[in-house]
Amino acid sequence: MASNAQGAVSEARLEAGAARIDVHAHYLPAPYQRALQSAGLAKADGGMPIPEWSVEAHLAAMSARGITTSMLSVSSPGLHFLDAGAAARLARDINEIGADLCRDHPGRFGFFATLPTADITASLAEAGHALDVLQADGIVLETNLKGQYLGDERFLPLLKELDRRGAVVFLHPTSPACLEQIGMGFPAPLIEFPFDTTRTLVSLLFSGTLKRCPNVRLILSHGGGALPILVSRIASVAEAPFVHPRPEGGGAEVLESVRQLYFDLALAATPANLQAILEITSLSHVLYGTDYPFAPPPAIGLNDGRFAALLAKLAPEQRDMLEYRNAAALFPRLKRFLAA
Repeated sequence: MASNAQGAVSEARLEAGAARIDVHAHYLPAPYQRALQSAGLAKADGGMPIPEWSVEAHLAAMSARGITTSMLSVSSPGLHFLDAGAAARLARDINEIGADLCRDHPGRFGFFATLPTADITASLAEAGHALDVLQADGIVLETNLKGQYLGDERFLPLLKELDRRGAVVFLHPTSPACLEQIGMGFPAPLIEFPFDTTRTLVSLLFSGTLKRCPNVRLILSHGGGALPILVSRIASVAEAPFVHPRPEGGGAEVLESVRQLYFDLALAATPANLQAILEITSLSHVLYGTDYPFAPPPAIGLNDGRFAALLAKLAPEQRDMLEYRNAAALFPRLKRFLAA
């Protein structure tokens, strides 16, 4: 009964011209599920269960939450558990399925293409195919590859190509290489995911990569992890002459680069988190997200309740920004859909 009522609310929202875009939603296509099973990965990231997923269940969850569009991406562990050749083949399969979902359900799905990042040459080829042929809405990258963070020189050719294209990049955390030593026996999403997002941002900032790639539109998961709270400290350390490498522009460069980032509120829709984000960027850079299906339903429900409480304190135009306008500005496909 409750499910039917929620579905009716969703339909009423759409008829009234309302919309909600979930930029942080995951899919597990059948080839990816088989690869995880073959690798013995019923759990990942220190004990996080791999959830079940289907198109039908995802659409039902969207209707129940009044979500117009889900931007699909592959979550951690990504393709890190495969060798380079197998990762490249699986990335192509995943991306083809993502494109099929967008075609079969126009306006309901968008997708971030998965790359075999262990092989940068293959990643460049797959990014080109995904963006040019499959019409992917962006690229998903994980925070590190076996301990190498995105500011590492090995990733620069890929990031420069994405910068040339002005691509949207969805940054999703994964486990640090030292999880067994520092994780205290807990799954990585508990505290290491927020800190790994921060680690890779420090890597991108202090290597100068963000300054060299200003046209990449980078979305950070989970409210940016610990970054909004630590950014003033990071900017201060960027001024220290004994730190190498560090941003050429020091703390001012850090703050300006961070101001250009986007932040989703998946599992992070609290007044404190939003206030911290608004201290470093504008409301136009804040996006709605659920982390479905990896986040348990009670966690998504709690976050949605908090998100509703945030919306209640905003003017109608600001509510629209958080629910769909900010996201639609990033994705031409969705802008056209909503305009229609």
